[in-house]
Amino acid sequence: MARALFLLLLIATPLWAGEPRTLEWPQLIPPGAPVIEPQMAPLHDLSQLGNALAAESAPAARQQGADAPVVTALDGQQVKLPGYIVPLEVNEEGRTTEFLLVPYYGACIHVPPPPSNQIVHVVSELGIKVEELYQPYWIEGPMRVQSSSSELAEAGYQMDAEKIYAYELQ
Repeated sequence: MARALFLLLLIATPLWAGEPRTLEWPQLIPPGAPVIEPQMAPLHDLSQLGNALAAESAPAARQQGADAPVVTALDGQQVKLPGYIVPLEVNEEGRTTEFLLVPYYGACIHVPPPPSNQIVHVVSELGIKVEELYQPYWIEGPMRVQSSSSELAEAGYQMDAEKIYAYELQ
């Protein structure tokens, strides 16, 4: 009986070993590290939208926790993480090939950026056409615990997206 169970596990292992680990955003913060609450105040004074010069001359929002601690054990893991896409690079076909993945809509665009351990810098060879920024997506691929910097924010993690697909509640 034990031998049959061992053989069954040996055969079944490749079926579940290739599945990515599903992460939730709090799992990107090390245990015991301070949790920095998001600043949800808008970056722009909406009353100034009629005056483009005044709206554009406002100082850039400062990112709180630009060097927030990360979970080093995630390095090299195959993961699946939901979030919102903040485009950085769009190719000639209109596909977003480089972006920041963030935990809530509007981060880095409409409200100040979250801490770096709540931002993943993603590169995708194929890219994705982002029709609406409020559509969340699942991103699957290998996670790297490596910081990166963009004009919008510092990211504590990086991923090479192997799969990108719409997030839908089940």
